[in-house]
Amino acid sequence: MDFQQIRKRTEAEEFARLSPFAVRSALSKGRLRPEEPSPVRTCFQRDRDRITHSKSFRRLMHKTQVFIAPPGDHYRTRLTHTLEVSQIARTVARALRLNEDLCEAIGLGHDLGHPPFGHSGEEALEALLPSGFRHNEQSLRVADLLENDGAGLNLTFEVRDGILHHSKPRESIVAVGNAGLAATLEGQIVKLADSVAYINHDVDDALRARLIADSDLPEAPQRVLGLTSSGRINTMVCDIVENNWYIAEASARECRDLPVPRLAMSQQVLGAADELREFLFENVYTHQSAERERARAMRIIEELFNHLCRHPEHIPEELVAQEGDEPISRIVGDYIAGMTDRFAIETYQTLLGPLP
Repeated sequence: MDFQQIRKRTEAEEFARLSPFAVRSALSKGRLRPEEPSPVRTCFQRDRDRITHSKSFRRLMHKTQVFIAPPGDHYRTRLTHTLEVSQIARTVARALRLNEDLCEAIGLGHDLGHPPFGHSGEEALEALLPSGFRHNEQSLRVADLLENDGAGLNLTFEVRDGILHHSKPRESIVAVGNAGLAATLEGQIVKLADSVAYINHDVDDALRARLIADSDLPEAPQRVLGLTSSGRINTMVCDIVENNWYIAEASARECRDLPVPRLAMSQQVLGAADELREFLFENVYTHQSAERERARAMRIIEELFNHLCRHPEHIPEELVAQEGDEPISRIVGDYIAGMTDRFAIETYQTLLGPLP
């Protein structure tokens, strides 16, 4: 049996089935290092599998989303968030006849470089590293340089681009201008799916933690989006599909020589989503108890960082060896960014004593 025909059949089906705006696996811009294609998987399916089998992906299960080392079993972690993003992105991609496998790979890899303690950890490393720190850039660094004992995952250009460009500013879930815009529609989908997922599950987790009550939620977003998490997700997903339906119906002649379009949302749904997002910033992410946890997390990372810079012998030898001539601050930053919440706490206690 010629196994190569399995992959080629899937690639041919993409040409027949997908929108002209979709990325075809057979037309990928390729990898950092050329390699023989898989006999049965497309390049994006292969990327998906490399990500899900990586150590960085497994560690996401012990990195928190909003609440640091929460006591309950039902709070989101970085891993469950990643799975929700991937699922939402695939739903949108299927409806618009875009490449689901590419969306899935980007979605699964978008937070590989997220540090412990959620965005508090990111803020701490941003202040400590001379070159700054952004988790989307770190996710690409993990994929390119740190995974697989320094060999990286050798992902395709399209997946790497989507990982790098999934972040968005606080002002809106839709970026203004072309800054930070992914080169593919599939990458743009993941960027939106990331917001759809966290806006809704962070409300759910905040209600569970009793930081807020249902009565605290602003009325306007609830009227537009719905009263439940699943209802709001459904409204936002359907709005994305409805406002970009031309992508699914486009013919090759219509979109020939056109640039990659921008995904849009209706002003009503986008405004409601942005209002709910701002409510989370003001009432959950900066809640008094969350602020105490944030200060504690940032102190843990700052003191760990300073200690490890003074005592590099406490960094795993294999990490130091594979990073070569990188400055010690960069090596320490990579080491801390790869920690889970639990491991960061344990390391602090081992090296520095009781937690602050």
